[in-house]
Amino acid sequence: MLDILKTIIYFPLLNALVFLYNYIPDIGVVIILLTLLTRIILAPSHHKSIKSQQAMTSLQPKLNELREKFKDDKEAQAREMMNLYKENKVNPFSSCLPLLIQLPILIGLFYVFRDGLNNHLSGIYSFVHAPETINPLFLNLIDLSKMPVTGGAWYMLNGQWYLPGLVLALITGLAQFWQSKLMAPKKTANQDFTQSYMTTMTVYFMPLMITYIAFRFPTGLSLYWVITALFAVAQHYYMLKKHPEFKPKAN
Repeated sequence: MLDILKTIIYFPLLNALVFLYNYIPDIGVVIILLTLLTRIILAPSHHKSIKSQQAMTSLQPKLNELREKFKDDKEAQAREMMNLYKENKVNPFSSCLPLLIQLPILIGLFYVFRDGLNNHLSGIYSFVHAPETINPLFLNLIDLSKMPVTGGAWYMLNGQWYLPGLVLALITGLAQFWQSKLMAPKKTANQDFTQSYMTTMTVYFMPLMITYIAFRFPTGLSLYWVITALFAVAQHYYMLKKHPEFKPKAN
């Protein structure tokens, strides 16, 4: 199974990275372009996931009413909730499938950027020129192969000052917070404890966790995560503009 995933996901993405680097010798710009290209290809499935999530959010007040009305009869509660989904043509599980499709590709990108920044380029196709080395500097300022926690706040290389990924790691956390805050279900007066807890964990804990990961991995992965989060935010606004009926109502 692992070999199949490497063949259909990892190697094509790695070769795309090297191919782009041959024409654009800035690995940071290549990471941005490849991330955007991948997100555009995945956009239809992601749009479907966002649409399903927004539809579920719009039904949340009615679902809460059913939970309260049938709180002593779980069987009736489940039956009425399924009827509500059916009437509104909403599948509560439809948002999961697009995410399952995207996950292997996004994980593949993670490993491609990791290996590319460390010049581990085994598996390059015969028609793609493999450079001797990949310069890890982005815009000649940030070494994307280094972890933000190494090298101090600033360091000097060949008489020139360079800024490592400390700032980019913090931007990663802020971008994730923006995405989580934007996409989290809006709190309502009758929202139960579980919903409130999950919303809080998504909005506040997830960005903290992503920031920690950004500090512990090469900075190139932070750049990838920032672009991914910002693209997701742009998709969200696009979906709200295209489907204004999914815009949460003020309580």
